Amino acid sequence: MVKAKELMNTGVITIGPDEDICEAMRMMALNNITGLPVVDTRGALLGIITEKDVLVLLCNRIEETDLDLSVGQVGEFMTRRVICFGPEDSLQNIAECLSTQAFRRVPILENGKLVGIISRRDVIRYLRDRRQQGDVMKDNILELLY
Repeated sequence: MVKAKELMNTGVITIGPDEDICEAMRMMALNNITGLPVVDTRGALLGIITEKDVLVLLCNRIEETDLDLSVGQVGEFMTRRVICFGPEDSLQNIAECLSTQAFRRVPILENGKLVGIISRRDVIRYLRDRRQQGDVMKDNILELLY
């Protein structure tokens, strides 16, 4: 059984709750990601700020003539209720969660601290690579037989 720790990304880009929303948008665009875990100085997860959170915020202000994007801090607009998993949790459970929920990623916590993240894209890539490896193994076996 594949566990979260075998697939999770450990170089997670995070942001603090006191950072400006503009900084969160900049970091997401710069790193080509759709969300940032929000952590405190100890690395404890406080929530996640996503493109959707930012879009909701901006849509509420779209009619303003002077759209000032420095509207507040990440902690004010982040999603606080986040489903998390641990490093020992199965990839099967994580994949089921990601396939039935609206969010695109799940944080991996150990002792209350963020240690990694797994996205839908990570799961799909893993399954694709595993299938390709299976195809290569089948080809190698066929070569041996014939």
